[in-house]
Amino acid sequence: QVQLVESGGGLVQAGGSLRLSCAASGRTLRIYYMGWFRQAAEKEREFVASIDWSGGHTYYADSVKGRFTISRDNAKNTVYLQMNSLKPEDTAVYSCAANLDGSRWGSWGQGTQVTVSS
Repeated sequence: QVQLVESGGGLVQAGGSLRLSCAASGRTLRIYYMGWFRQAAEKEREFVASIDWSGGHTYYADSVKGRFTISRDNAKNTVYLQMNSLKPEDTAVYSCAANLDGSRWGSWGQGTQVTVSS
């Protein structure tokens, strides 16, 4: 199994930036993809971004393209989410996840709150 711990959330004004980190431990050699998801109050969880752990290919939700950047540091088993030009609608609990078999997100972090004030 893989354990994930997020950090870096907080309160920021609209237009500001935050960087989230997610450190993985355990059976990290099994990781295919790492991803970020978010869930706003009274809404369904939604995909934000993901990265291929070996090749580094990235994927983004349309709502964050051009503003968010996902990256990884394989040596540290850490994935990052740089969030720029934040909007109030980006307010949510952000969670990282690991895909360990190429088909499903099997491991999840506890989540970190991001609040963007207008």
